[in-house]
Order: sequence, then structure tokens, then C-alpha cells
Amino acid sequence: MSAGLELKNLTKSFFGASKGETVTAFENVSFGVAPGEFISLLGTSGCGKSTLLRVIAGLETATHGEALCDGVPITGTDPKRNLMFQEHTLFPWMTVRGNIAFALKGARLYERERSGIYAWLEMAGLTEFAKSYPHQLSGGMRQRAALVCALASSPDALMLDEPLGALDSFTRMTLQDELIRLWREKGNTMLLVTHDVDEAIYLSQRVIVMSPRPGRVSEIVGIPLSYPRNRADRDFAGLRARILKRLDYARDTQEDYAI
Repeated sequence: MSAGLELKNLTKSFFGASKGETVTAFENVSFGVAPGEFISLLGTSGCGKSTLLRVIAGLETATHGEALCDGVPITGTDPKRNLMFQEHTLFPWMTVRGNIAFALKGARLYERERSGIYAWLEMAGLTEFAKSYPHQLSGGMRQRAALVCALASSPDALMLDEPLGALDSFTRMTLQDELIRLWREKGNTMLLVTHDVDEAIYLSQRVIVMSPRPGRVSEIVGIPLSYPRNRADRDFAGLRARILKRLDYARDTQEDYAI
């Protein structure tokens, strides 16, 4: 199953710690996400991307505006909307298999799905590590296990808050391919927060570019590239240049550098 999301003029403000000032994380954010669509939220640090995910997940309440899931206002958390953080949330005292089983129990799917735990392990390439504890895994394996736990609970919409941000570039690229594969197999609606332009283009069908704080939707860029994608492709490079220009990080002139 997958869910459609709709954000209508969302604004989120906080009372600052000094002098009672109000800090606005994002302002008048509006966009929709079709069921089964993969969307990336892209912008510099502090533009409210993670806070926006927390509102959609039901962990925060917007100051103004409305967030809806399948046409129903979001008023709190729901197993149909899962949020995966940058740091894995595996229980250190449980094995990989135990963590997946716990995710199924949390979604009340254990009795029905427990025979499929090893299918999840196989899907993540972790069959040999079923009885391993998180501290016995590499960073990439831990994130892979955390992703499987997030998907095993069968959310209609999965929000990902920079889940690959702390990994080395090679492991990150490998897990990007895994994420695409799992999304295409399961059909969940995906909403990814990232500050990596290439990652946003490589993974998603549309990229929502956010302006600096207070975050606003600066541009919504469609990614008309088929999967699997090639980072060295001319069209990929063109999209990168367009997004960097929107983020004000593109060079105005072409320069050649001697090596």
C-alpha cells in the first residue's frame, strides 16, 4: 500500500531561547506527493527540512496550515507513516532478526509476517548476520538493517531523514541502489530529506528545492530519467547544474583547471 500526502501552506515557528524571539523553521510550504512517488526535499542546513518531516510523521504540529494523508488531516503519529532518522534506531540488545521481529510486532504484523523475517534478511543481504548485534555490524549494514525494519512495518509512507548522511561515499552509493530496489519492490510512498544534490537526483522522481530559513519551496524539479540512473550522464549533469543554480551554488563562468 502507498499513501498520498498533501501540504497546504504549512508554517512552523518556535519560541527562541533568548529574548523571547520567534524562529520560523519553514513558511507557507505547499506541495503534494502522489501514492508510491519518491520525492526528495533538498536544501541547506537549517531550512526546516527535518522539521517538515516530523510534522508529516505527526511528531510535531504545524503553527499554521494543514498536512493531510490520503485526504485526512494528520493529528498525530500513525504506523502508516514511518520516520527513519539519520542515526539508526536499532535496539543494541537485540539481534538483527530480533529488531525486525520487534518492528513487525510494533505494527501488529508479527503473527502474520513472522515467517517472512528471513525474506527481509535476504532482501537486505543480511542473512548471514541474522544473529548478530548492531555493534557487530559495519555502519552500512546497520543502516541497511534499520531500513529493512522501517519497511517491514509496512508503512504506506516512509519519511527518511538523511539516513545515509554519515556513511562513506562508496557505502552510500551502494545503499542508494538498495533503497531504490526496495522502494520499487514495495511501492511505498517515499519522502527523503537530503543536502546532497546528486543523491536527490539519483533517487527521486521529483526534487523539492527549499530556500534558506525560513524554508520555502523555491522550485519543484521533475527528474525525467529512467532507472537505473547514471551519475555521469549528460542529462544528470544538466539537472545538477539547474538545481545548484537555484541553490545559488553554481559558477557564473566556466573555468578550466590544470591538473
